[in-house]
Amino acid sequence: MERQVIGTDEARGMAVDDLYRVLSSRRDGLSGSEAGDRIRKYGYNEIPEKEESAVKKFLHYFWGPIAWMVEAALVISAVIGRWEDFAIILLLLLVNAVVGFWQERQAGNAIAMLKKRLALEARVLRDGRWQTIAARDLVPGDIVRVRYGDVVPADIKLVEGDFLSADESALTGESMPVEKHVSDIAYSGSTVKQGEMTALVVATGEKTFFGRTARLAGEAATVSHFRKAVVRIGDYLIVLAVALVTVVFIVSIIRQESLLETLQFALVLVVAAIPAAMPAVLSITMAVGATALARKEAIVSRLVAIEEMAGVDVLCTDKTGTITENRLTLADVVPFEGFGKDDVLLAALLASREEDRDPIDVAIIESEEAQDLKERLSAFTVTGFKPFDAVIKRTEATVRGGDGREFSVAKGAPQVILALAGERKDLRERVDRLSETFAKKGYRMLGVARSDAPNTWVYAGVLGLHDPPRDDSAATIKTAADMGLDVKMVTGDHTAIAREVAREVGLRTEITTADAFVKESDPKAAEIVEEAAGFAEVFPEHKYRIVSLLQSRGHIVGMTGDGVNDAPALKKADVGIAVAGATDAAKSAAAIVLTKPGLSVIIDAIKESRMIFQRMSHYVTYRIAETIRVLFFITLSILIFGFFPITALMIVLLALLNDIPIMTIAWDNVLYSRSPERWKMREILTLSTIIGFVGVVSSFTLLAIAQGPFNLPLDVIRSLVFLKLAVAGHLTVFVARTRGPFWSVRPAPVLLGAVIVTQTVATLITVYGFIITPIGWPLAVFIWVYALVWALVITDPIKVYAYRLIDRGSIPFVR
Repeated sequence: MERQVIGTDEARGMAVDDLYRVLSSRRDGLSGSEAGDRIRKYGYNEIPEKEESAVKKFLHYFWGPIAWMVEAALVISAVIGRWEDFAIILLLLLVNAVVGFWQERQAGNAIAMLKKRLALEARVLRDGRWQTIAARDLVPGDIVRVRYGDVVPADIKLVEGDFLSADESALTGESMPVEKHVSDIAYSGSTVKQGEMTALVVATGEKTFFGRTARLAGEAATVSHFRKAVVRIGDYLIVLAVALVTVVFIVSIIRQESLLETLQFALVLVVAAIPAAMPAVLSITMAVGATALARKEAIVSRLVAIEEMAGVDVLCTDKTGTITENRLTLADVVPFEGFGKDDVLLAALLASREEDRDPIDVAIIESEEAQDLKERLSAFTVTGFKPFDAVIKRTEATVRGGDGREFSVAKGAPQVILALAGERKDLRERVDRLSETFAKKGYRMLGVARSDAPNTWVYAGVLGLHDPPRDDSAATIKTAADMGLDVKMVTGDHTAIAREVAREVGLRTEITTADAFVKESDPKAAEIVEEAAGFAEVFPEHKYRIVSLLQSRGHIVGMTGDGVNDAPALKKADVGIAVAGATDAAKSAAAIVLTKPGLSVIIDAIKESRMIFQRMSHYVTYRIAETIRVLFFITLSILIFGFFPITALMIVLLALLNDIPIMTIAWDNVLYSRSPERWKMREILTLSTIIGFVGVVSSFTLLAIAQGPFNLPLDVIRSLVFLKLAVAGHLTVFVARTRGPFWSVRPAPVLLGAVIVTQTVATLITVYGFIITPIGWPLAVFIWVYALVWALVITDPIKVYAYRLIDRGSIPFVR
């Protein structure tokens, strides 16, 4: 039969019989070529995000909230006829605009790449077989299958199956799930909470219900603790700069100096002191970190999570697939009275569905014992199937045998199957004994039942499934402990299983259940949760309270999850982590999505986040020290000596030479901290102030040498001071980037190269007198030796000693 082309409106209005007719005509689904033709004609199933033009973004950096002061200085330079100043200030504006635009573009490209890796997938019938494709490649007319945990990939009309329960709160604001049946529409973006059905795609992209009312939102403007702290530091520097420059401006007016020249000087001095490069450094450092994490199979969906992860001190992790291999194998089959091992296994096979790739189903279907039953299995036909969901906690199938008789089979949690079969005392005691025996071996127990008459179930037996710990779990957990992390296992399995797995991987075995804290008051419950080594027999809703209680005790919490019901806990956690194989709903709620199983990926992500934190901390220390060094030296020179040590043009050049290489700190070599990171504002301010004022003393000492023994002219002194500030400024980067001596961590080649290039430029400008007074090579060499001695021989040991005093608690106000 020729396949019909369905229009969106036509498909929405089809009767059930018509849908089945179309579906039967497409029993093999669309062909790949047909789907490709439709994609070329109608485009991909995407809603384009609103994006500013490149020109608009460039102008934002050229004429932004900070740049207006530079533009004011530019205008004043033209008014007073300082054309050299005008040209250099214009160059500064252009360079800042180009660098800012380029950095944002690089960060944006990195995030776009990561978002593609997080793109939704769909199970679709193409070319006669079920396959998984990117949801963006769906077209109207495709036949798809959706099940528990999926995010609906397009507007679909349900055509086959019992029911779906869909969470449409993101679309309608209605918090209760909506039950849907055959011929109902399930909307793109909703989450399947229960059920499993086959459906026909009727609308994609902007033509979906969601697409007609809203475009996809960009990354949420979540502000992390770290970013707030950095912004506060930026505000502090701005206030400090404006205050000092105001004093300079007032003194200059009292001294009856040129108002326009003083205003120009004041404006460019403020610009030099303001951390204009901070947003670019933040964005590129985050993007570089996100790309590094992606190479380690951890995809970041919200950049702020990288910053938060550096401070995580409690990691609540799943057992299955994270600590263990998530490779279930059939370890044992125990039949009950009236059944043999083959009978129990056959019933379990009939209650499994291979195409769903459920780990329990796969373990049963691919077991060696199941292969021997293939011939016997072929005599049965499954006429109805109820997939597993979190409410009934079992799968159920209606089966027709070769003789035409129908019966039902079910498999699920042992206690659920016990309740289904009637809780006889002797049977309950046997199930409990087996449960304890299996748990001590680390086995997960599954109950199997059969019904030959309606509502009459018989417990057929149990299966033992084994999921061994991963080879690297014990070593990874030891590494985590060495990093100051408290790893707490959180599992729905039996307590004995959790304790056995904890023992095997080196975790503490004081595992508690949800009953220990669920009915307690918050203070008491928080104490219990904090002291516990892990949690067993917990439901997803308990995870949310565990996170909340730990946060109430001041912990920064990472929480892993994979199911749709884990989503609230993943959102509540400071860092929600969707593990490998997680449902689309869990991925949407998480801040980090793992594409490789195992705990080591999470530990790698924490290490990377701590290194990013270190880079940002080094940048902030340098930025504060540099502002203090330049601002106080210039201000005190003007107030005390009535002397402008450098010109406005030199300040602009200094800002230009400083901002470009500092971007490369995003790639610097650092050592991750052995303990969770916290924003130590007092420590950083103390260190920055010490480094900055040592620089002020160094600058005044040079000024005394230039005016005394060297007896240099004023213009030459200003050029000498300019080169000293330029060289010493970048040497301050090497002092600020380590806690120990400057040689304890080798700088990244890109950072070292950027400093060498910019300082070579600064030296050549000063030596040969490009737009400033030349000083010649002898004085330039003297400045280099002078700056190196002050930075590496004097300032660096003072920094190391200051850190020792802080670590010993000898500076009480820092704590």
